[in-house]
Amino acid sequence: MKLDNRILLLMLGATLMNPLHGQNKPQATPPWSNGANNPAASKGYEFHVPDVDNIPDLHGNPADAKLVLFIGGNQFFVLPQLIEGFVKLHPELAGRIFYETLPPGILRKQIAANNTLTLGNLTLQVKPDVYEAGARVLRAMEQQKQVTNVTEYATNTLEIMVPAGNPKHIASLNDLGRSDVRLSMPNPEWEGVANQIAAALRKAGGDKLYQQVYQEKVASGSTVLTEIHHRQTPMRILEGKADAGVTWASEVRFQKKVGNPITGVEIPDAQNSTAIYAGGMMVDAPHPEAAAQWLAYLKTPEAQAIYHQFGFKSIEIDAK
Repeated sequence: MKLDNRILLLMLGATLMNPLHGQNKPQATPPWSNGANNPAASKGYEFHVPDVDNIPDLHGNPADAKLVLFIGGNQFFVLPQLIEGFVKLHPELAGRIFYETLPPGILRKQIAANNTLTLGNLTLQVKPDVYEAGARVLRAMEQQKQVTNVTEYATNTLEIMVPAGNPKHIASLNDLGRSDVRLSMPNPEWEGVANQIAAALRKAGGDKLYQQVYQEKVASGSTVLTEIHHRQTPMRILEGKADAGVTWASEVRFQKKVGNPITGVEIPDAQNSTAIYAGGMMVDAPHPEAAAQWLAYLKTPEAQAIYHQFGFKSIEIDAK
């Protein structure tokens, strides 16, 4: 069943985007109080993005949760099915799971701020049991003794997202350097995918192409960086504010799956990057048994089939 675009935009958590996109420091929210009406003594990491509704990245009730998951935001569309399948195996956790799907960098800032996040007048402190992001990040956290039981469970590749019909006739990464192509691109400050995109741009057109996309066009305003995560790219494309953007292939698949007029331009293997997703149990996880069960579930055929629906691949498939 196709979803009305207006409903989907609300589901994805955005309204109109700020054209400055992080070039100026975001104002505190809500605007009538500038954040002054929050009585919390310690606000932790204060996360404010003007004109963007980020509450859809907080799922469930943290009060008395028996499993808390901090998961990189580009998996937000996979989680409902994963949670449903997991709860069927562990019915005692039904209604007792809380999860966040903010960008991995934002989640790490929250963890570093004593697991505390402030959105406007709301301050939330919840200790995660599991953190999921890129495998390299998880391995580094494992070395720092922040996580244990690191589990690699899926891979993903990059793709150029464009409107249906590809009106700008974008055929490759090199076309992203064109002055007539407006781009929405992940912000390197908190989105790890930006590093893979930078590598892909350099493979395709050298440092010149990278500078065009991420320096010159940012300065001119024809590349706009994300303020939460790269799910903002399809929203900008749907609103006619961007002509293209590089995302994970899974996100192109999701937009097609829900019936939005979006398609993708494949990037050749020689220029592409493969991400490996991993999860780990926090060393101070309040619910270690449930955390271990979740990480084990991610490797099951059922969970893998859910990932495959959206273009993710299994570790074993890529290893062959």
